[in-house]
Amino acid sequence: MKDGRPRAKDLGRAEAVRRRRPLVWWAAGALFTLAAAAWGATRPAPDSRLAGSVWVVPTLRKTVTYSLGEFRLTWDGAHGAWRITHMRTGDHEVFATPAGQAFLLAARGGMTAPENIGYFYIRRWTDIAYTIQTVDDIREEDGALVVRGTLRSDRGDEAAYELTWRAEAADRLAYDVKVSSMQGPAPNRLYLTFATQPGEHFYGFGVQFSTLDMKGRRLPILVQEHGNGRGMQPLTLLADITHGGAGGHWYNTYAPVPYMLTSTMQALFSKNSEYQVFDFTDPRAGELEVDADHIQGDIFAGTTPAALTQAYTAVIGRMQPLPAWTQQGFIFGAEGGTQTVLSHLRQLLAAHVPITGLWIQDWVGQRRTSFGDQLIWNWTLNPDQYPDWNAFTAQLHALGIHLLGYVNPFLTDVSSYPRLTNLYEEALLKGYFVKGPDGRPVVFQYPNFTASLIDLTNPSARQWLEQVMLQELVGNGFDGWMADFGEELPLSVTTADGSSGLTLHNLYPVLWAQVNRDVLQAAGLAGKGLVFMRSGFSPSPGVITDLWLGDQLESWDPDNGLPSAVTGLLSAGLSGFTMVSSDVGGYTSLTQFPFHYVRDDELLMRWMELDAFTTLFRSHEGNQPDKNVQVYSNPDVMAELRRCVILFRDLAPYREQLMQQAAATGVPVDRPMFFEYPEDPVAWQVADQQFMLGPDVIVAPVLAPHQTSVKVYLPAGDWVHLWSGRVYHVAQGETITLPAPIGQPAVLYRAGSTVATQFQQALADIRQADAGQ
Repeated sequence: MKDGRPRAKDLGRAEAVRRRRPLVWWAAGALFTLAAAAWGATRPAPDSRLAGSVWVVPTLRKTVTYSLGEFRLTWDGAHGAWRITHMRTGDHEVFATPAGQAFLLAARGGMTAPENIGYFYIRRWTDIAYTIQTVDDIREEDGALVVRGTLRSDRGDEAAYELTWRAEAADRLAYDVKVSSMQGPAPNRLYLTFATQPGEHFYGFGVQFSTLDMKGRRLPILVQEHGNGRGMQPLTLLADITHGGAGGHWYNTYAPVPYMLTSTMQALFSKNSEYQVFDFTDPRAGELEVDADHIQGDIFAGTTPAALTQAYTAVIGRMQPLPAWTQQGFIFGAEGGTQTVLSHLRQLLAAHVPITGLWIQDWVGQRRTSFGDQLIWNWTLNPDQYPDWNAFTAQLHALGIHLLGYVNPFLTDVSSYPRLTNLYEEALLKGYFVKGPDGRPVVFQYPNFTASLIDLTNPSARQWLEQVMLQELVGNGFDGWMADFGEELPLSVTTADGSSGLTLHNLYPVLWAQVNRDVLQAAGLAGKGLVFMRSGFSPSPGVITDLWLGDQLESWDPDNGLPSAVTGLLSAGLSGFTMVSSDVGGYTSLTQFPFHYVRDDELLMRWMELDAFTTLFRSHEGNQPDKNVQVYSNPDVMAELRRCVILFRDLAPYREQLMQQAAATGVPVDRPMFFEYPEDPVAWQVADQQFMLGPDVIVAPVLAPHQTSVKVYLPAGDWVHLWSGRVYHVAQGETITLPAPIGQPAVLYRAGSTVATQFQQALADIRQADAGQ
């Protein structure tokens, strides 16, 4: 316990004890013991950072300062180190390299990365390490500063390097490094080493689920499925054994980004798309390792997280405000066919839940697999699942409810479904699938079915898929859809445009996002339609409509359940994804022996209380709907849903201001406390426990079962408790304990702020709705 609040590991243990029977533990423990040796022998060992020495020619063993725009680059020739400061911010240090250590290294090595339904089993090795750096020349050329020298191995291999610094904007300094072989094999990995401080912390890196701070960790940047277990045992072990590595690691994520923001107000962005690793295992030196012989990136200048975020997002692009209708109520995720969906919809409407959208992912039909209910990946309307389609959509339109569907970039053979147009067969005949080294379409084995992936670098394939989506999604009246997947492109393939999977893999989600953007634009739905995605990479914020956090486990587990949604929300926001949400209640149910992960009333309602303060409020029935509590399961759940949706709806004007700000500056709608209060050390300490919706609202969600109060840190200012109206006058920061029964999440707002009126309206609307029941 810390400050009376359970730690992440405590939450995981509490959930395990609560949900698993002693017999299950005995059986799982036995299995764990029997399999652990084999698992340990086959699971890849973590890499380690590369370190080396630097030698400077005698003529450069002096201190020289160069100016590039607003940047001062000071070369310490006696120690072979750089210190870069920014004049406009009072010579704030934006980048430095460790004294006496090589700041550039190289290697030649290899990697295998067998893939199984989006999980990559990475094995890497180094054949040659170029650990001796020389600095032979530094000179100004064409408005840039160019550093030249050599990289050498112990056995005599040698490569020439060229490092170019260039001021691209008043707050952005670009780096560009190229190497070429002089003797021996050419390097295919580069390492950029930078100085860090023992007390420094590291944030960003895209959507991260297990931790916000990467201090002491080694973090790979690779788009992939996020895993079932993610280190929690014995779930991770069993998933790895039975489903080819599907347990995942703590670092698995659908949307990594090679961008870091530090507690010392430094920020670095790697523009490369190849596999890369950030290493923070040395307290005084960080390292960026990239599988390439040419690396590029940016260093940003700013003294606040907001300033650095604005500089960074000016490069990658910014998300635009969500359509206004998405902010007016609940997007109800339902499935099961026309009558089932309408029946559940009527239940919620009868309970006076404000509903703005209906999301039916099973418009294409469903199949039962060993994982649960899964869709038929053939992007045409299934008349058996939804007969009388026109009458169905007419009822929704009469109610003012927008209709959302589902699509992904795979196709599966539906020759066994005679009433369906077989898109797989058409794509196969036209050669539209990603092909393996043998020239044949890559076949992905999912539970009980196979599928192939559209090659989005093939202009004809892309155009064909866009036409299918226009005809079948837009043509059938959908106002948007979930654009799922995007993580599976094998690293071993060569795509239609000649790209290697090594360079294109992380960019495939961006191509997939561009397809969906183009369809919205062609349909006249730009700014009106909603597409939500889980996969992404650096350029994604400039393309996507909304990011959702993927398939959380229906649990309280800190790495995979409800708490991980908070971590993902905030890390995404620090990485340029300004509009982020999750499936209310999570997605993944596991009921195979010895596990029993399903959502109950409490978990579902606590998740509602979290998502009411994000940018989209949407539910999912999960992969095993009949085993889960649903938003329509009982009156108590529906009443809590109604309250949370009213809160969400009535805060729409405030969120609209935040979304406009995000589109203009890249500042996230939901943000860590330290984003607003970077000078407050406690704000950094509570970053994974509470967050802010804009500058005026503090939210401390309940993240553990049976918890009815929370500790909340209040920064200086006057803060109003939403439910009691009590005003806390805080001079220098204060930690308080607030009651947080279900239905009253710990929320405070800044006294005198514009959001106060909206909260008062929400309270009045909630009281009126409750009285009507």
